[in-house]
Amino acid sequence: MDNSSAGAGQRAPGLGAVREVALLFFRLGCTAFGGPAAHIALMRQEVVQRRRWVSDQEFLDLVGATNLIPGPNSTEMAIHLGFLRAGGAGLVAAGALFILPATGIVLALAWAYVELGAFPQLGWALYGVKPVILAIVAQALWALGRTAVRGPWPGLLGLALLALYLAGANEILLLLLGGALGLGARAARGFAGGGAAALLLPLLTLPAAVAGSGAAVAFNLGQLFLVFLKIGSVLYGSGYVLLAFLRADFVERLGWLTDQQLLDAVAVGQFTPGPVLTTATFVGYVIGGVPAALLATLGIFLPSFVFVAALSRVLPRLRGSSWARSVLDGVNVASLSLMAGVTWQLGQSAVVDGFTLALLALAGLALLRLPFNSAWLVLGGGLLGGLYRAILG
Repeated sequence: MDNSSAGAGQRAPGLGAVREVALLFFRLGCTAFGGPAAHIALMRQEVVQRRRWVSDQEFLDLVGATNLIPGPNSTEMAIHLGFLRAGGAGLVAAGALFILPATGIVLALAWAYVELGAFPQLGWALYGVKPVILAIVAQALWALGRTAVRGPWPGLLGLALLALYLAGANEILLLLLGGALGLGARAARGFAGGGAAALLLPLLTLPAAVAGSGAAVAFNLGQLFLVFLKIGSVLYGSGYVLLAFLRADFVERLGWLTDQQLLDAVAVGQFTPGPVLTTATFVGYVIGGVPAALLATLGIFLPSFVFVAALSRVLPRLRGSSWARSVLDGVNVASLSLMAGVTWQLGQSAVVDGFTLALLALAGLALLRLPFNSAWLVLGGGLLGGLYRAILG
């Protein structure tokens, strides 16, 4: 049977199809290391090559569709594929079971972190892990930037948005500005001279008051859920863009988290399979225990289910719209600017001496030259950090 004969609109009816979807995506949730690109490659092997649920072209159309809506791309791919195979029940089963294994693992690690965090051995490991995490984020930023920044206009836009982020501008406003200016740039392409450059003026006159930072706010579960729901509803680009939102909300605006705890949360996320956004589970537990961890997880992933369910029939048509692509291009540049800004800020907590600087450089070189799974690099950084501190101690 040729792949081209597979049809995305043909669903397998009944409980058998739901069970098939559930088993596949639970297994992927337990074994899919390596980030969204690796997850999507594994899904292609399973649903195009092995099971022939969809053709290569239909699979690529779904990948393009997930780039047009906020949320974690690989999780939304799982939700899309579950829906196409088994309808609404498949949608829920695929998404929930892809997320569940990582949530359980991260919850266990968060418990160990809170209970054992004062022990020096864990601190030694995290001392070596943090610069490796920084290298992984920087490498992802470089790879994504080469795709998103093509020409002087996206570069100028990215630099302007980065400057505004470092000056304290609100990250959601920056995403909206990126999308609006991407659309404006398309309209200005017919103008001679500085038409596109003129679109930067609203950015340069944006008041710094949009930052909204202030004194620490008393913790409550309702606000935590709403913040994660907001993040899940507007998050575009790599999962590492999540860092910018977490830092802006939980470190700066609410004061519920420290920079060190945020870096530790990302480090734990690198050890686990499944979606990078289960970092939210860790953050929730550190802030407020099991109830907060579960609400954080629900809040950040719920919008993806809603978007896929509501827009699954519309997205293939949007993908062909040059106007929609222009908006997405601007949002992607804004996402990368947020990612660059938070990388710089967190680097000040991660690189504290010559050893951590050397680890950062070695990890960056390994990522560029060798086909390493990032989980192994994180493990190696932890071991080297522990060894270095043990020798010095």
